[in-house]
Amino acid sequence: MRIKGLYRILSFAWLTLTAANAQQTERVYLSGTGSDDMVTWDFYCTDGMNAGKWSKIGVPSCWELQGFGKYDYGFAPDSVRGKELGLYRHRFHIPQEWKGKTVNIVFEGVMTDAEVRINGKSAGPVHQGAFYAFRYDISGLLHYGRENLLEVTVAKHSANESVNKAERQADYWIFGGIFRPVWLEVLPATHIRHLAIDAHADGTFTVQAEVAGKHLDGASLHFIDGAGRQVGPHFTLGQTPEGYTGSGRLSGIRSWNPEAPHLYTAVIALKRDEQVVHQVHQKTGFRTVEVRQRDGIYINGVKIKFKGINRHSFRPETGRTTSKRISIEDVELIKAMNMNAVRMAHYPPDGHFLEVCDSLGLFVIDELAGWHGHYDTPTGSKLVKEMVMHDAKHPSVVIWANGNEGGHNTELDTLFALYDIQQRPVIHPWQLHGDIETQHYRQYNYGVGNYENGREIVMPTEFLHGWFDGGHGAGLEDYWHRMWHNPLSAGGFLWDFADQGVVRRDLRDSLDTDKHRGADGILGPHHEKEGSFYAVKEIWSPVHVERREITEAFDGTLTIENRYHFTNTNSCRFSWRLEHFGGGSHARPARSGTADSPDIPPHGKGTVQLPLPPDWAAYDVLYVSVHDPYERELFTWSFAITRPAALAERMVSLSGSGAITLTLDSLYRIRVGDVSLAIDRHTGLLNAVNNAKGTIPLSEGPTVHEGTTNFGGFSHRYDPDSNLIIASTFDRDTHFNMLRWTVYPSGWVKMEVSYFPAALNTRMLGVNFTFPEDSIRSVTYLGKGPYRVWKNRLKGGRLARWTKRYNNTETGEQWVYPEFKGYHANFYGGIFRTGTQMFTVFAETEDLFLRLFTPAWKTDQWHNYEPHFPPGDISFMHAIAAIGSRTQTAESTGPMGMKNILYDYERDPSRALRMVVYFNFSADQHDDFWKEPVD
Repeated sequence: MRIKGLYRILSFAWLTLTAANAQQTERVYLSGTGSDDMVTWDFYCTDGMNAGKWSKIGVPSCWELQGFGKYDYGFAPDSVRGKELGLYRHRFHIPQEWKGKTVNIVFEGVMTDAEVRINGKSAGPVHQGAFYAFRYDISGLLHYGRENLLEVTVAKHSANESVNKAERQADYWIFGGIFRPVWLEVLPATHIRHLAIDAHADGTFTVQAEVAGKHLDGASLHFIDGAGRQVGPHFTLGQTPEGYTGSGRLSGIRSWNPEAPHLYTAVIALKRDEQVVHQVHQKTGFRTVEVRQRDGIYINGVKIKFKGINRHSFRPETGRTTSKRISIEDVELIKAMNMNAVRMAHYPPDGHFLEVCDSLGLFVIDELAGWHGHYDTPTGSKLVKEMVMHDAKHPSVVIWANGNEGGHNTELDTLFALYDIQQRPVIHPWQLHGDIETQHYRQYNYGVGNYENGREIVMPTEFLHGWFDGGHGAGLEDYWHRMWHNPLSAGGFLWDFADQGVVRRDLRDSLDTDKHRGADGILGPHHEKEGSFYAVKEIWSPVHVERREITEAFDGTLTIENRYHFTNTNSCRFSWRLEHFGGGSHARPARSGTADSPDIPPHGKGTVQLPLPPDWAAYDVLYVSVHDPYERELFTWSFAITRPAALAERMVSLSGSGAITLTLDSLYRIRVGDVSLAIDRHTGLLNAVNNAKGTIPLSEGPTVHEGTTNFGGFSHRYDPDSNLIIASTFDRDTHFNMLRWTVYPSGWVKMEVSYFPAALNTRMLGVNFTFPEDSIRSVTYLGKGPYRVWKNRLKGGRLARWTKRYNNTETGEQWVYPEFKGYHANFYGGIFRTGTQMFTVFAETEDLFLRLFTPAWKTDQWHNYEPHFPPGDISFMHAIAAIGSRTQTAESTGPMGMKNILYDYERDPSRALRMVVYFNFSADQHDDFWKEPVD
């Protein structure tokens, strides 16, 4: 925040000279330009924090985030009863040279009712509606050549009940203030009041210019490309009662789409006596939007699958006040998830956000505010006009939304077309309207009416509701598979982009998400990336790599599908990398290279050939990366070359000269080297572990989940290699699950478990151990990571070594990521560290999950979310649970969300699930393989 008085006065003079020469519209800010550029105004708040006294405030801002008023979430009982008013005063200088010009004052957004006075006189009617740019012609109210006084009275809650229902009684934070910029718009007396352009993908266009003033000779139009070169000829526009209009066609233009967002600048000039009276430069994109009934939504003649997210304008420190920098960050993060669309939830965004969507490339659904309530017709009619005339110029805007979830005033539908020269389609989110079914949160297998088995285009504007760690990526793979292959599906939109955690100036600057209400983002409040970020990135990658197991027969060929709509894969960059994890006597340096980009048109399939070296099979993992034409990484896939059994054979030393001693009482008491083990003679469960440094608190395992821990009939023996074997016996009725421990002279201990689940359908399958949570410091493991997984969110990880320090993050309430606790996929092995101890584990069994403790979690009133974990603390598992979302149970998100289904079985040992895991408990072991980071 800063005062710019002298600078702004001097800039007025400079801008006056510029305007005189160029006769272009000039914009002179009275406020700052955003949250990172505020200007200090005088301020008085009538209620809440720092009320009842004149003070200073940065503009633009939400006054709560500047230490005034009261924080309100839309569901709070008193959130629309408050009487908070904000009184603003600001003095500014007007040059004498502006007399005779038209001077408008423009407010891009004020929450919620705004009464504006210039030099003590009303600028016009009170504006009601927070998210819409409005202007007053104040030419006749200004003192030219001297100082002027701007006064604005802002009511946080509207005197219009329909405005409160549409904007304030909603599931999000509500604020007060002049939260978007304020500027003066200086124009010649005769000027272009409004410019509308309809530019199609084939180069045809129509232009309408509404003009204020008279006595003109004519108007002309030409286009400039991104390099500043004129494209095509000058076009002469014809006069109409409102101004000028014209149409034509440009040859050789490049159309706009999110994959290649080509922009042009239309230059309209008004002339009198061969002199330019007023000239307007407006960016545009040539693209065509078409809804084909019972078919799809087409952009530039191509049927589109929207991969979208809902986005609020929000930052913890500044609320709804944002900046161009924030808009760029948000769009880049959305595109980093391989999304191509964003829905404005639930109000129109800042103008700079749409500018960034234009230039970086995103489809936009622009939405009239509404949340289970809507504007009355007189108010809504005015706000539709303000929204459309402000936003229609952006090629990124391809669909209008009239409200949200019942907040639809159908009397407003025809007004969108009245003000939009492009006649973009209008939808009602969560309803069937305009041949597009947008119903929210339908279950995966829903097949009644117009959703899956119907005849209309299906495009849910919300279909997976992220909540804590559920939704978003959890369930997306199933939904997207169905959407991609359904010809009537136009894709859909996730809820939502980022957790809405606001900095509470009244609560020691703590972050408040209103408990669970605001914790439904795929990112944290400061854009911390949750696990679903990477799952979405892989699932929605426009280059889809088919599953491939790497065997000795692999020749470097991968099958891929081009899921771009407009881009050939020959413009992408393909690269590969081979890595060896180390260990043994044959460690190898990494090798990398590139592959020729295959020529696969959009929606086509083909192959990419990786020119791997002859010794590729001696490595452990193959990574394949694809970058888009702008060098953004689409994703990096991991392909395991070495399987867990082979790595365990390399890393686990079974031979040695250590003597194994055994003492019997109620326990098998075993000593080898510096390690002492105690195993229960009746159950076979590990009772205690000690080494030269003391106790390793791993115990009470393995217990079977979901199944019966009924190991029994134990005996012991030494095999010919002096290995001690303690094994259960099989009995079909009483102890049909089997456990076998093998202790090697090297000190390594092998656990072999064969078990049967309790039922054919199970949430989880595996074995558990007890380990006190307060003892763990970190885990380094080799597997997919670094984020935890769920049964219905297995995508997004990378096979590598990952070190995770202990944290107790509850997703959406703390934001230290990746979370330590939870399920981790494709576990090869790991080293577990306490403050003074460590022990190593390697798995011989493929596709095991490592479970680390039980995360804290909360459920919702419908018990949809509820993650499931077995008892115990550390587990090695064949199968894990899925997770639900705020609006769907895990089972209703698709096949991956259902329980684990096993084959029909009898208690035949050859048909049991089998797991082999090795432990090293020695205090003398080295952790070089795991590369423990330095604290």
